[in-house]
Amino acid sequence: MSGQGCCIGAGAGAPDGDAEHVAAVEAVMPASEAVRAELRARLTEIPGGIFEMGARTSTYPGDLDAPRRKVRISPFLMSPVAVTNADYARFVEATGYRTLAERFGWSFVFHLLLSDPERFGKFPPGLRWWRQVEGATWAAPEGPGSTWDGRADHPAVHLAWYDAVAYCRWAGFRLPREAEWERAARGGKARLKFPWGNQREPGGVHRMNVWQGRFPDENIAEDGFIGTAPVTAFEPNGYGMMNMTGNVWEWVADRHGPRPAPGRMPERDPEGPAEGTARIQRGGSFLCHESYCDRYHVHSRTRNDPDSSTSNAGFRVAADL
Repeated sequence: MSGQGCCIGAGAGAPDGDAEHVAAVEAVMPASEAVRAELRARLTEIPGGIFEMGARTSTYPGDLDAPRRKVRISPFLMSPVAVTNADYARFVEATGYRTLAERFGWSFVFHLLLSDPERFGKFPPGLRWWRQVEGATWAAPEGPGSTWDGRADHPAVHLAWYDAVAYCRWAGFRLPREAEWERAARGGKARLKFPWGNQREPGGVHRMNVWQGRFPDENIAEDGFIGTAPVTAFEPNGYGMMNMTGNVWEWVADRHGPRPAPGRMPERDPEGPAEGTARIQRGGSFLCHESYCDRYHVHSRTRNDPDSSTSNAGFRVAADL
């Protein structure tokens, strides 16, 4: 369990789980060259260069998102949007892949997304808003009887880190490294909280899908969304990236662990710690709110077990040039 109420771990924790999950990923057959070329054409080139990664100070010291440090990134390709339900359905249809939530038989669903939360009495201690729902998967986001009909262009959720890697293996991509993700999220701007500036709602206009109201029981949805939003909702940043803050937490490649102290010379294409179990998620989600989980900034990060799945976690893809 991650210890974060907005991004809780849902892994089974079996001692031999990693080997089983790795084997499932390695069993995925790559898509044809034509499909891979079609998918690659959707990516956007992110320019290389030096930028300052992280925050000046951290609201949550355990997140290890401060202090700022200089990083030099090589140019790379990244999807302007998160992987959608339609994208993931295409992958599953082509490969027969079963996600970890499908194999475990359950996932965590945020209570306001359920028609009758009290039907689901299992939840982590102190986190009654996360309900363990038998049968909740990417294809049935609110459990049996639910579908993603009408949400084909919403981000696919209930996906563990391994499920994201499996998709990448099929499509010929990889998960972005954390530094690449932040480079893309900033959109060419420096020392700002959001992809567009420092005001969360400049001119009173909502620029991302996060919580409004009283967390966790009342979401007045002034931004138009109780749960996920379409991946193209809201304006893109300077690099054409959409929904880099809010909407869903996005898995990246890096493990969670101590970060190097800032040095005089920029780090070159960092890949994160070489050891550790937990993986990094970036960007916050539709559940982030200043009263509880103020993690909806371009520098925000959290960690989760790689076999965890929730109704507010997805991913986007990257590739080398």
